[in-house]
Amino acid sequence: MDVIVFINLNINLSLLKNVSSSVLLAIPCGHSYCMSCIQSFWDKKGKKKHHSCPQCRQTFAPRPALVKNTMLAALVEQLKLTGLQAVRSCLNCLVFCLTDQQCICILCTMDEHKGHETAPAAAERAKRQKELEENRQQIQKKIEDQEKELKRLQQEVKDACVSADEAVKSTEKIFTELITLLQKRRSEVKQQIRSQQEAQVLRVKEVQEKLEQELNDLKRRDTELEKLSHTEDHNQFLQSYASLSAPSDLADSSDKLQDILRDVETHTLQTVSSSRPEPKSRAEFLKYACEISLDPNTAFRTLKLSNENRAAIVWYEDESFTPSPERFSSCRQVLSRQSLTGRCYFEFKWAGIGIFVAVAYKSTKRGGRANESLFGFNDQSWALRCDIEHLSWKGAGYTFSHNKAETPVSSPQSYKLGVYLDHSAGVLAFYDVSETMTLLHRVQTTFTQPLYAGLGFFFCDGGDAEFCNLKDTE
Repeated sequence: MDVIVFINLNINLSLLKNVSSSVLLAIPCGHSYCMSCIQSFWDKKGKKKHHSCPQCRQTFAPRPALVKNTMLAALVEQLKLTGLQAVRSCLNCLVFCLTDQQCICILCTMDEHKGHETAPAAAERAKRQKELEENRQQIQKKIEDQEKELKRLQQEVKDACVSADEAVKSTEKIFTELITLLQKRRSEVKQQIRSQQEAQVLRVKEVQEKLEQELNDLKRRDTELEKLSHTEDHNQFLQSYASLSAPSDLADSSDKLQDILRDVETHTLQTVSSSRPEPKSRAEFLKYACEISLDPNTAFRTLKLSNENRAAIVWYEDESFTPSPERFSSCRQVLSRQSLTGRCYFEFKWAGIGIFVAVAYKSTKRGGRANESLFGFNDQSWALRCDIEHLSWKGAGYTFSHNKAETPVSSPQSYKLGVYLDHSAGVLAFYDVSETMTLLHRVQTTFTQPLYAGLGFFFCDGGDAEFCNLKDTE
């Protein structure tokens, strides 16, 4: 054990600051003190006959003689070199009071700090030095973690700024290209409209000149007829009247003028409509979704409607059907209540073979021979027939037909199809419904009347179809 610690633990020793070792004295009980401390202690007791040791309380009578402790004096010289500054300026602190958390000397343990929990100052320092190092390690670890987090946040801010700058730059580029494209397309559309205008104006002027010429002829004939009406010679009247009463083709010219004006309007609308991009994704198609319900008054007598008149199935003949000029009488077909104009989109599900989905004019034939009123077999309707591939007419899952002209459509089988119509642009398209939408067949034509959606069934023994409710998917 270190000699200084040993003395601290086992010897109740008062050490004075700047005191010579020659004044370190021992009293008869064996305890040692500096001369000024022990004399001061005994002097405070007055002129009592009995004096005691501050440490062990052994009494002496009379006041004992003081003898120098030569061995302790040598040790004190070493203690002076290593001791801490005491609370009392005259002592070295070799003890730490745990109760009051301060350094004290040996005398203090017997006086102010008597009964307190104490420990050697050096040992307590070593213990707390270890705690300090552990604290520092924890703090340094937190500092390192905080610096890493700060760097990460700074990098995030930098990345966010870079990303935002790139996004702005990309957006600017996209919108610049869009603006350029729109301006170019606008210029092209305007040019097309003006070109069509010039062509139609020329046609109108030609008809106008012809009308003016015919008008002048009519006025001349009216003058001649008026003059002829005053002729008294019967023979001359009858001969002249035969040549002057020939019918005029003015009405034909007027009809041609109306046709030209209608063509101008139709072509202008088609030109403007064609400048609008068609939808690509299902979400874009659904913006034009329309609700379809079937009209019972048009349904063939063996068709049964259900599900709020959105579904149809081939069923037994219903004798309760009342005759109606609107009802199909020779084909298993039915039309919708709603007319379709502008941009429209609807979906339908089907099962069986020989199922038709169609759009048709309201004027389409309802009776007569079957091949005259069947969807797709006249100039009033456009139809897509859906078949199971191995049972289809021409080995294809679908067949498009219009005015008896049929076009096989080869595509993987799907039992849910979408129909897109842009009436003013003359576009009719059929799609396999998915998120990306697969085009099955597209038609570019001119529609002259409002259209109606229709369902048809080629066979009498099964098959059903239903228009989907798109309200919840928009």
